[in-house]
Amino acid sequence: MKPLKIAVVGAGAIGAFYGSTLARAGHEVHFLLRSNSEAVAENGFFITTPKSSFHCHPVQTHSTTAEIGACDLVIIALKTTANALFPSLLPPLYEQGRTTLLTLQNGMGNVEALAAIFGAENVAAGLCSVCINRSPPCKIDAFELGVIQFAEMTGPARQRTHALAALFEASGTRCKAVDSLNKALWLKLCWNIPFNALAILGGNITTDRIIASPTLRDLAQTLMHEVAAAANANGAEITEKHIATQLATVNTLGAYKPSSLIDHLANRPLEIDSIWGEPLRRARAKNIPTPTLACIHSLLTHLNSTRTPSTAASQ
Repeated sequence: MKPLKIAVVGAGAIGAFYGSTLARAGHEVHFLLRSNSEAVAENGFFITTPKSSFHCHPVQTHSTTAEIGACDLVIIALKTTANALFPSLLPPLYEQGRTTLLTLQNGMGNVEALAAIFGAENVAAGLCSVCINRSPPCKIDAFELGVIQFAEMTGPARQRTHALAALFEASGTRCKAVDSLNKALWLKLCWNIPFNALAILGGNITTDRIIASPTLRDLAQTLMHEVAAAANANGAEITEKHIATQLATVNTLGAYKPSSLIDHLANRPLEIDSIWGEPLRRARAKNIPTPTLACIHSLLTHLNSTRTPSTAASQ
């Protein structure tokens, strides 16, 4: 495969991990860093997974996208709270007919935000069913590598979708191209909605403590059933088997901190709209009752409004 010029916008856990694996595979990878740029430039990224570890060094770091210039692939791993920056941040990386913009962000609404600027034909999505944490400035720990699902904004997978999957697969990542972004989003939210919320609202706890509490486990299951009902009404079937599998998976993660808990503990803005708000709106549009989701959304919104968060926006 011909080496690509790749920009990683948002070098938190997800961006740093996948950018490092692509750099290790021989691609020219540029990282946009808002903080810790000097430390990363000097030390690189130290990556650990359940089966191996590696050191990504040297790392090409930048403070502006203008320094990077047009790329073949732009990987967007910003927190969705920074999506308003798209119009000013991304154009220097984009060249018509050359550049694909790939969002690896959480939740719903991200491809629509990108497509409004660059056109749906230039935007793809990757849904990361993984558990990866970053310990600033340079350590990346992957608890569970899972799989990335690649999809187009509308319509089934096509040649580009499979090419993206092949690119990441060649760097050591399990991937697959899927025909429905809508279904893939709802399936991922079936885990993200309960466990990101309950990690915070349960008292800043890890997933093992959520699943060990009968009360919190039941609440997680209730939220998953509400998400399933909303998904089914929006054309994306979520089965009882999927819910059972997701609950069982939590038992294998150990003391894992979901990304929203990490943001909360670091006093960063929570991704409320993309993870909880947009799914809630889509449920209401179909007249699907989701009282627990609505309550969780209200509580998190209130919690977010009672502090002055920092502005860090990497995922």
